[in-house]
Amino acid sequence: QVQLVESGGGLVQAGGSLRLTCAASGRTFLVNKMGWFRQAAGKEREFVASILSGTGHTEYADSVKGRFTISRENVKSTGFLQMNSLKPEDTAVYYCSARTATIGAYDAWGQGTQVTVSP
Repeated sequence: QVQLVESGGGLVQAGGSLRLTCAASGRTFLVNKMGWFRQAAGKEREFVASILSGTGHTEYADSVKGRFTISRENVKSTGFLQMNSLKPEDTAVYYCSARTATIGAYDAWGQGTQVTVSP
């Protein structure tokens, strides 16, 4: 099993930056993909970004392209989400996720970290 713990959330003004960290533990060698999702109040959880462990290939939601950058430090099994030019609509609980199966859905989730962007 893999356990994930997010950190780095907080309150920031519009236009500011935050860096989220996802610390993975357990059988991290099984992780082949890491992702970030977010859920705003009253809305469904949505995809933000993902990165493949082997190739480093990244994908982003259109709403964050050019502003957010996902990365991963494989040796320390740590993931990051650098968020720049934050907007009030980025306010949400951000969740780190990991996939250990060859294909399919993410099977490990963190507890979430709150990001609040004030106007």
